[in-house]
Amino acid sequence: MSDYDGSHWLNGYKLGPFKLVKTMKPYPEVPLFSFFDNTVARSPKKNACDYLGRKITWKEMGVYVGKLANALADSGVKKGDKVATILPTSPQFVISDYAILKTGAAHVPCSLLHKAHDLIWEIGESGAETIICSDKSFELIDSIKDKTNLKTIIVTSVEDFSANEPDLKEVSGAIQLRELISRYEPDPLSVEIDPLEDLAVLAFTGGATGKPKGVMLTHHNLTTNTLQSLPWALGPLQDGIKDKSSMLLALPTFHIYGHWCVRTAVNWGLQMLMVPDTRNIDVIIGYLKKYRPFMAPLVPTQYMKLVENKIGRTNTTFTSGAAPLPTEVTKAFRKETGMPITEAYGLTETGPLTHFNLSSFAKITGFMPFEKAGSIGVPAVDTESKLIDTETGEEVPVGEVGELYIRGPQVMKGYWPTPGSGLKDGWLPTGDFCKMDKDGYFFLVDRDKDMINISGFKVYSTTVDTVLFEHPGVAQACAIGIPDPERYGSERIKAFLVAKENYKDKLTADDIITYCREKLPPYAVPKFIEFRESLPLTVSEKLFKKQLRDEEIEKMNKEKK
Repeated sequence: MSDYDGSHWLNGYKLGPFKLVKTMKPYPEVPLFSFFDNTVARSPKKNACDYLGRKITWKEMGVYVGKLANALADSGVKKGDKVATILPTSPQFVISDYAILKTGAAHVPCSLLHKAHDLIWEIGESGAETIICSDKSFELIDSIKDKTNLKTIIVTSVEDFSANEPDLKEVSGAIQLRELISRYEPDPLSVEIDPLEDLAVLAFTGGATGKPKGVMLTHHNLTTNTLQSLPWALGPLQDGIKDKSSMLLALPTFHIYGHWCVRTAVNWGLQMLMVPDTRNIDVIIGYLKKYRPFMAPLVPTQYMKLVENKIGRTNTTFTSGAAPLPTEVTKAFRKETGMPITEAYGLTETGPLTHFNLSSFAKITGFMPFEKAGSIGVPAVDTESKLIDTETGEEVPVGEVGELYIRGPQVMKGYWPTPGSGLKDGWLPTGDFCKMDKDGYFFLVDRDKDMINISGFKVYSTTVDTVLFEHPGVAQACAIGIPDPERYGSERIKAFLVAKENYKDKLTADDIITYCREKLPPYAVPKFIEFRESLPLTVSEKLFKKQLRDEEIEKMNKEKK
């Protein structure tokens, strides 16, 4: 019998005193936009979002989506096409998202932070001929238009759909989104969708470990993942939440985590409290204190800032994803707010959710037998997970580290443009290394690309990161491996640190190395320490280790010349 047959985690499918279902099959084979239509029909007068001082109802959102869908179809967008967006967290993103789906096209969300070469790659690879973008991105898009298949550019201001909408200005070479919508009626389109085969989203990976790859996510991938999320994990409590609560949306919606939040809020009719500048911690704190939302999905860097700003006690349910959450941050946040942070795990390739830490609800519901702090949780309903020894190809025993493989209805169709690519017999090798305990809870150890090889010893960079974070003077930490010029194939560890304000003039590299010698084996102690004012982040606010490695290698190459 396999250790990964589900027996370890299925018994833990509980939410306080409530048992969670062990399967949700069969899943409905419906278009993704049907969840949006259901909420519009169910709660037309309730608020869909609060955005820069304006509240928009679900009925209004439905009208906007219908109008834009007709406008896109009239411009030539048809089933099977790709439509790109470069938009902040805003009503414009949600309207564009569902309007694109209603035409039968697939949505290609691109990052607001992308440079020209990134956009040429993603838009070019997708074949998108239409893009809906922020007016701040227009100049960049216009400059690369001839290097892609783009024919139609639709622009919108971040203040559109706010309480203070700006006057519309003519933009040469583009159409204003609000003007375009005003020309059409919200009549329903007649498009046949095959949920199992037709793409809803073509999302590109973050590129933190290489060139971005297009991930093909079908309507069925995303409807099932939406149901595997809150409707499963919080199903017993849904009567008190659905159509009655709100969600803080302070993540970039062009990233899969933020996009998941949109789909989750839409499905359950949660009012989205939208923060277009997701790094503006003052606005985030303002929303948390004013609305006390039911849920606030955030990332570790945002939690660090919330702790620094001493937000006080709250009853919001907090979740974390996109990057490992340092234990010290979790402890400090709980001490400050009285609330745990529920960790979850997922990837672009899985739409994203695959694991959810149910045990963290011990504080909220009571009746939980244990709390597994630091765990990414158990596999979500109908999700198979196993850990594989990359050298032997065999499953590793309970408690040992192996590469995480995932299989389930949310797993992508494949990497663009080839169905099945990136999968092994339906299993997705994640490149993430984990261990599983006897209760079926998984713990993320490190990414394959981030592991450091020291003369044959494998050092998990996250282990070094955690030790560094535990130092009282460290605000942020990131350890990487850089080539060892004296030992071919071996690496040395360099740590990049941001010191806390009251330690900036005191903390030295020698202090950190001495501290690490007390906590780590000799080969895992950083050889080099560099203090910085800030550390680079990816678009999803993960520490950008690849950029730091590239910088160091470039520096070493220059020194050789």
